[in-house]
Amino acid sequence: KHNFKGNYMIENIDWIFFDIGSTLTDESAACALRIKEMAEKSGVSVSECARTVKDYFSAGKNGFLETARTLGVALPPWNSEAEKAYPDAKKCLETLSFRYKIGIIANQNAGLKERLEKFGFLKYLSVIASSAEEGFSKPDLRLFEIALEKANTIPSRSVMVGDRADNDIAPAKSLGMKTVLLRRTDNLYANARTERESPDFSAKDLDEVTRLILQ
Repeated sequence: KHNFKGNYMIENIDWIFFDIGSTLTDESAACALRIKEMAEKSGVSVSECARTVKDYFSAGKNGFLETARTLGVALPPWNSEAEKAYPDAKKCLETLSFRYKIGIIANQNAGLKERLEKFGFLKYLSVIASSAEEGFSKPDLRLFEIALEKANTIPSRSVMVGDRADNDIAPAKSLGMKTVLLRRTDNLYANARTERESPDFSAKDLDEVTRLILQ
């Protein structure tokens, strides 16, 4: 089901939209900081806190939010500055931007454009739809609709690439976008629990995403 066949994607798309966290950027350091802070606030060990977060995510819930509630602490703010670009991200964006328009649909803190510039991504992007700026967060369809409207395109001519079956795949698929689920080894969110969350294609990294689309 998830293997590329023929020219299906090449012939029918103009736009490729990417998520950011755990797709273009490595969030592991930011995750570790949030877990460490929750552990310190609650008095449990870091390993126990990390295990609770993972268990909640594996069950399809927001692991950080549910863990904070379970431990009775306030959810620490996300440190976007702790994120770093994956080694395969810039090459992927650069290669695909020769043939397609590239956009972002992401739940992100304010200041995204500056961070994208820092990562070296901004010059490849034609549209940015971020939750902090638009006022809607994935999986809300309105964030996807805003991105499509900014791009002046339709869902069937667009692809969504992201790491979350719930936040990226399900809403994009429901609108009629083609979908690629990125399954990096540290991905906590990739398991599809319903047909709505089942992607059209899967890839283990962004090099594979590039090959999938350009093949």
